[in-house]
Amino acid sequence: MLLKPNDHILFYGDSITDCGRNRTSVPDADDGLGNGYVRLAHARLQTHFPSLNLRTTNRGISGNRIYDLEGRLRSDVLDLKPTVVSILIGINDTWRRYDSANLISSPDEFGASYRRILEKLTEVLGARIIILEPFLLSVPEDRRAWRQDLDPRIQVVREVAVEFGAHFLPLDGLFAQASARRPAAFWLPDGVHPSAAGHGLIADAWVKLVS
Repeated sequence: MLLKPNDHILFYGDSITDCGRNRTSVPDADDGLGNGYVRLAHARLQTHFPSLNLRTTNRGISGNRIYDLEGRLRSDVLDLKPTVVSILIGINDTWRRYDSANLISSPDEFGASYRRILEKLTEVLGARIIILEPFLLSVPEDRRAWRQDLDPRIQVVREVAVEFGAHFLPLDGLFAQASARRPAAFWLPDGVHPSAAGHGLIADAWVKLVS
């Protein structure tokens, strides 16, 4: 089992992780966890492993790219000294290619920033790392063209997970598999942001991975 007694788990990412969390909440309050997969995963952990005395922190911020995570790494992660860090990032790095020419970055630049983050987490904290790959479904149809940019980033995420010995959750594949059971919009109404069922899918897979 990946988790240990008294672990502090920190979820780091963009709007999918953020999911409306209360940024002014007192530490460890449930309303600071948001309304998505972080809150669901926390609830499952508390239910199934109450004796572990686990803490959960959400540090997702809507709209973030990998460079935003790198920029706030000290204040939002290192200073909090989590023992487990779960990262989900990448879809906004792709999205900006299609809505903001000033924020385009290459997969190589994306990977370099990701590696710098993981180096700090390893060297400064010695944290156990969980990497979630970014995901996308073709809802609406124009999302299909985003694959040209996202797929190389997914490959980078898989490579850095191997390089740093991180635990890895293949969410893009899981959502593709799920969309064979129900239409894509059931899981990701806009192809990017999960529905309640989509967040449940992530939470179930995450808890299964760590336990």
